[in-house]
Amino acid sequence: MSIFAKPNFYMMKNLINRRSIRKYSTKEVSKELLSNLLTDAERTPTMGNLQLYSVVITRDADMKARLAPAHFNQPMVQGAPVVLTFCADFRRTTLWAEQRQADPGYDNFLSFINAATDALLYCQTFCNLAEEEGLGTCFLGTTIYMPQLIIDTLQLPSLVFPIATITLGWPDENPDQSDRLPLKAIVHSETYEDYTLERIDEFYKPKESLRENRHFVEINNKETLAQVFTDLRYTRKDNVAMSATLIEALRKQGFLSPA
Repeated sequence: MSIFAKPNFYMMKNLINRRSIRKYSTKEVSKELLSNLLTDAERTPTMGNLQLYSVVITRDADMKARLAPAHFNQPMVQGAPVVLTFCADFRRTTLWAEQRQADPGYDNFLSFINAATDALLYCQTFCNLAEEEGLGTCFLGTTIYMPQLIIDTLQLPSLVFPIATITLGWPDENPDQSDRLPLKAIVHSETYEDYTLERIDEFYKPKESLRENRHFVEINNKETLAQVFTDLRYTRKDNVAMSATLIEALRKQGFLSPA
């Protein structure tokens, strides 16, 4: 029976209570369960019904070890039973078009954005479904930091690009949930309402006041939580350097071909 047969209230409860899992038990994630989840996730919305994504499943310990440096050697990459790399994929559609006497024009940045959107939507649906089954996931934003290493390791051909990586397994921890901004901080009615200093204070002071965030500031010898992000976690220097790396990888994968 499809996992979609579960009551909607059950899905909503788990989504509201979800948390990132970084420690996993040694219990196997069966191939059948994984296949069912990936199949059900295919009902995700997709541009033109083209499903511009592919997923690389990594279970082998040696392959996880080879992927780990691309994710700054975060321990869950090798500790999780399964690692899933979700890729923007216009190669399959392009080959299909070429073999059917059509002229594909998907070697460009717009096509990359379309495929990346498809891949991220599919990835999120998969995560929601996996967590309803009791599995734990952790989204690795590091995937686009060093894409070429992932491309080389997974042998991704042209017009295929890594977008998101998920570690997957049965949880061996029950961490606290991460804080979230209030809904009114992200919702705009009819047109975008720019943020005043007063509104920024209203939305961010509760986050800044949390004990764990105050501790985060203290141990990093900073004055504000914002400085931790700008000076240490996501610096201008790193953003510029990794942007150049990302653009070069996109060029090599055929998504920035000249007109």
